[in-house]
Amino acid sequence: MFSVTSQYALRALTQLARHREQQAMLGKDLAVVAEIPPNYLAKILLALKNAGLLNTARGSRGGYWLVRPAESIHLIEVVQLFDQMQTPQPCVIGERDQCNDEHPCQAHERWRKIRNDYMEFLEGTTIADLANPAHKGEDVTARAVADAGHMTNA
Repeated sequence: MFSVTSQYALRALTQLARHREQQAMLGKDLAVVAEIPPNYLAKILLALKNAGLLNTARGSRGGYWLVRPAESIHLIEVVQLFDQMQTPQPCVIGERDQCNDEHPCQAHERWRKIRNDYMEFLEGTTIADLANPAHKGEDVTARAVADAGHMTNA
C-alpha cells in the first residue's frame, strides 16, 4: 500500500533513529545503510526537511538528523507526505458511488476491516517502533515495509 518513495522515506527515518541522537549522518552514508539510490534519497530528505521532520547542516560535521524524537513521528505523517491516497479507496471493486454502508458491495465488510487496520497501523506505529525491533534479530522495518509493499503489488 506504500509507494516506493514512502518505503524509502520510512527506511531512511528508521536508520536516522537508530543513529545516535543529535548526531548528524551524512547523506551518502545514509544512502548506503538504507540501500536507497543517493539521488532519490536527496529528494526524499529535502521533502522530510521541508515537513519539519529532519534538520540538516553542511560541512565537516554536517549531515541529517531527526528534529523530533522517533517516538513522536507516526508513519501516517510520512506516508501522507509521499502518497496522495490517505486511505485506501472506499470500494475495492471500484463502485465508489454505489458502495456504502447502506448499499454494500460483496467485498465491503472485509475491505472496510482492511482499511481500518491499515489506518490503525499508520496512526499507531512510530519510527521508534520500526527502529527498535521487538524481537532480537528481527528487522521490523523490513517486514513492515515489505508487507505494505506486497499489499500494493497484490
